[in-house]
Amino acid sequence: MNGGTVIMLRSLFILGQLTILLVIWQVLKWPFEAAPCLGLMAASIALNVALALSPMAKRQARPWEVTVVLAFDIVQLTVLLWWTGGVLNPFAVMLIFPISVGGNALPPRFSAGLCALAIVAATALKLQSPPHMVTAAMTADVGAYRLSRSLALIVALVFAAAYAAWSSARGAQRELALHVTETVLAREQRLSALGALSAVIAHELGTPLATIAIVATEMAREAPAGPMRDDANLMVEQARRCRDILRRLAEEPERPDALHERMSLMQFVREIVEPYAKASDVRVEAVVTGPPDVIAPDLWRRPEILHAISTMVENAFDFARGEILLTARFDLETVSVEVRDDGPGFSPPILARLGEPYVTSRPGAEGSRTGHVGMGLGVFIAKTLLERSGARVAFANGASRGAIVTARWPRSRLEAPAATY
Repeated sequence: MNGGTVIMLRSLFILGQLTILLVIWQVLKWPFEAAPCLGLMAASIALNVALALSPMAKRQARPWEVTVVLAFDIVQLTVLLWWTGGVLNPFAVMLIFPISVGGNALPPRFSAGLCALAIVAATALKLQSPPHMVTAAMTADVGAYRLSRSLALIVALVFAAAYAAWSSARGAQRELALHVTETVLAREQRLSALGALSAVIAHELGTPLATIAIVATEMAREAPAGPMRDDANLMVEQARRCRDILRRLAEEPERPDALHERMSLMQFVREIVEPYAKASDVRVEAVVTGPPDVIAPDLWRRPEILHAISTMVENAFDFARGEILLTARFDLETVSVEVRDDGPGFSPPILARLGEPYVTSRPGAEGSRTGHVGMGLGVFIAKTLLERSGARVAFANGASRGAIVTARWPRSRLEAPAATY
């Protein structure tokens, strides 16, 4: 779950707690103690502010982080309910809210832990609340109490329906985006396979074409003038044309597949920036850097990683003012690739949700250098492909200006073993 989503849901949860206090005060008119109740709400608000200022607000929240936040909410709400009537409070049903969120967003072991905590909390609410609250609850106006129970039920139903609809819509978006991701990956793999296949075809067809050319030349030399000689000359010409086509398909020398699929780190970055070599308005530069005593790794040619980093560079190309820097760094333990541009950078709302499907600020085709229309899938697909390859992806803004996208891998996930000849 995205950190921004956690903060948004907690904001709604805090509004629900405020609703509890307003109903207790204005509808039931129970004489609750405001100081501890407002203190509990202040603690919840303070946590939300801290989350909004933390790095979690700009990335996907880890399961344990969401679990800790939801556990805090369960405990905080339990204490608030205890101060306002315990199990007699009509809004005790709100304990379901954190469990619903956890069950949808967390792995089973975390959601089971939250469920167990909520059961303990519900049991603890049976402990006697402050005596004046118990007295007020027992002597409450029946009509007002029934109205409060109806309000609590309405709030619970609205939350459940809205959250279910929102989760369903997000799930459908992700399913579609993942389908697009798999389609792109399959296409890249087919293109890579076609490249290897073309080299094999060029080699295998070279010998029979040479034989056809020799035989056709002899036929043209010995045939009398007329249609037969013209046909033989045509065969010679077409055989020569076929040889030219095969030579273009096999521009690189024949070599084993393992060698063909290897590339140096410099070849990797150069292949990505090559489409922008002739761009006049934006300079795209590639740099490889690492400790002088460490050898740069060779990488396996992985179409999904090439596609993902190319997408990040293409995105930067649309927003850069005049420069994009693609930097590959390596050491003994890690390999990282950073795409940095000098554009306006990510806006805070976009930065908080980057990596989710259908989040974009790319201009339309008429305002885009690449001519692509922003649908919010490119970065999602790229991030998904990179994470599947073992990378940790981070988005940030530069100190002065510009956007920065970094992908970092353990070196062992990318490095091709030393070649044997």
